[in-house]
Amino acid sequence: MARTELARFLRERRAELRPRQYGLPEDTPRRTPGLRREEIAELAHLSVDSYTRLEQARGPRPSPRILDGLAHARRLTPPERSHLFRLAGTDAPPGTAAVRRVRPHVAAMLDRLPETAAIVTDASYGVVARTPLARALLGHDDGPAPTNLARRRFLDEGRAYGSSSAEEFGYLVVARLRRSAQRYPHDPHLAALLTELRSGSAEFRRIGESHPVHAPGHRTKTLDHPTAGRLHLNCDVLLVPEDDHEVVLITAAANSTSAETLRKLATEASKPPTPADQSRPPKANRAPR
Repeated sequence: MARTELARFLRERRAELRPRQYGLPEDTPRRTPGLRREEIAELAHLSVDSYTRLEQARGPRPSPRILDGLAHARRLTPPERSHLFRLAGTDAPPGTAAVRRVRPHVAAMLDRLPETAAIVTDASYGVVARTPLARALLGHDDGPAPTNLARRRFLDEGRAYGSSSAEEFGYLVVARLRRSAQRYPHDPHLAALLTELRSGSAEFRRIGESHPVHAPGHRTKTLDHPTAGRLHLNCDVLLVPEDDHEVVLITAAANSTSAETLRKLATEASKPPTPADQSRPPKANRAPR
């Protein structure tokens, strides 16, 4: 435990906080900037003495519950929260549920990839963001529920495109969901998805019995697109560890036939809908699952 560094971090972050952020009056005299120790202690559900000892580098190692209270009281970002736990000599536990929203800077990155099919998936393989080319390349669900690649892989085989990596992807899905279930044991959305997959797919149950290990990275695949034909693609995965997200970038070798096909699909995907498209009746929504 880095007791001195932890004390300094607590003091510095307290000085940066402003009373108005917490609905506290600012017109009362304050000897130092930021919140008072007793105010932080109350927000973190600690005694003033216990908190004071931590700031003076005299306290015992704080428990994860205390550290979580301090992180919440200070409104720390995920990296700051992880840093707080490291200073206290312990690993930061994950949140109670998987993060199902994409960070603005990740969404902005997708906008800069017009000729790359890119998707962002959360810890349950729900698609939280994608480029127009990814939508054109991989298809999309028509129902109100967000697309979930685990559900599509094991329960909607008839709607999925033929891919040389379908079997391998099944193992990746099971491995990632097993890890997610360990990290987020109280996430009702994830628990419901796992129940649905176990009851609806013998293949999912069979793969689960082999205890596969999730290893994202570079892979190649052959995809049979319903209109564009056979495509030879590269898949690379980037991690967003603070949210447990994966960014999958799908490209083709430069100057290849597949690259030219992707370029044409990207051009078509970027076009606004025509009046004829807008006048067509919408497809019937499938019942949400």
